[in-house]
Amino acid sequence: MAKMIFGGVEENVVTREEFPLSKALDVLKDETIAVIGYGVQGPGQAMNLRDNGFNVIVGQRKNSKTWDKAVADGWVPGETLFDIEEACQKGTIIQYLLSDAAQIAVWPTIKQYLTPGKTLYFSHGFAVTYSDRTGIVPPKDIDVILVAPKGSGTSLRRLFLEGRGLNSSYAIYQDATGKAFEKVVALGIGVGSGYLFETTFKKEVYSDLSGERGTLMGAIQGIFAAQYQVLRENGHTPSEAFNETVEELTQSLMPLVAENGMDWMYANCSTTAQRGALDWWRPFKDATLPVFQKLYAEVACGNETQRSIDTNSKDDYREKLEAELKELRESEMWQAGATVRSLRPERNK
Repeated sequence: MAKMIFGGVEENVVTREEFPLSKALDVLKDETIAVIGYGVQGPGQAMNLRDNGFNVIVGQRKNSKTWDKAVADGWVPGETLFDIEEACQKGTIIQYLLSDAAQIAVWPTIKQYLTPGKTLYFSHGFAVTYSDRTGIVPPKDIDVILVAPKGSGTSLRRLFLEGRGLNSSYAIYQDATGKAFEKVVALGIGVGSGYLFETTFKKEVYSDLSGERGTLMGAIQGIFAAQYQVLRENGHTPSEAFNETVEELTQSLMPLVAENGMDWMYANCSTTAQRGALDWWRPFKDATLPVFQKLYAEVACGNETQRSIDTNSKDDYREKLEAELKELRESEMWQAGATVRSLRPERNK
């Protein structure tokens, strides 16, 4: 584990150079990794581990769409694909990658297979941090660890196939065996992390819930919608409004920011854009800071968690979710976006 400076602050980081795949394979050579859940994170993590040479099986509910997806991805029923209970029985490391709501529902089943010395792995601190609401309290005689890739399971898999990596946080909640650190780092390398940075279960879930509702998805959609509306109200066409609001940002500018930083972006744009961006970023910060502060407070006190549990556990959740997504999908802005995407050069080769 190396000490690295981020913005003047020293943090613990593990890289592939100091903990190579060969070492990760040696650490876990006697382990059977049971990936429980094949929805969002499950496929990417399971296939990356398999391709990296680890002993992996998948546990999923039979006669479901995700069971069929696992079969299509090469998992063989009775050999590497089992129902959840059998996979938990066979696994020495249980990667608990069901949705937060499903983790609560299935926990009584999972818990009975967490025998002494096993490892329980999460990719989200939700269940353990809010145990008073989820009822998920791991036994004291097992290791409890976390690897949280900073992106979707789709991105994790895509970057792995490109020979790259997606940065992940790691945390240790319980170290019953004295080997939790080596296990968590080995698993982090195995699932395809670019590098691993240290956190806690609580900090992971606080930052994750804030980020999802903030700049990663919630805030960015709100900003997109506001700018698009103003442009349309002032006579700009849907194509112009979408290109200026979304397409230029996602296709041109953000890749450059990712490569070089925002200061480089400011230094390498026109002087007109440069001046305007420098003058206007602070008013946007001042306008949104109270919203982010309120958001973080709602996460920290558990209100966001309870809202998620209550909503996501309802029988009609999927139906209501589809209605909300339909509203987005059929909005003029994202209808314009669909047309813009269809006209990208790579679609027409």
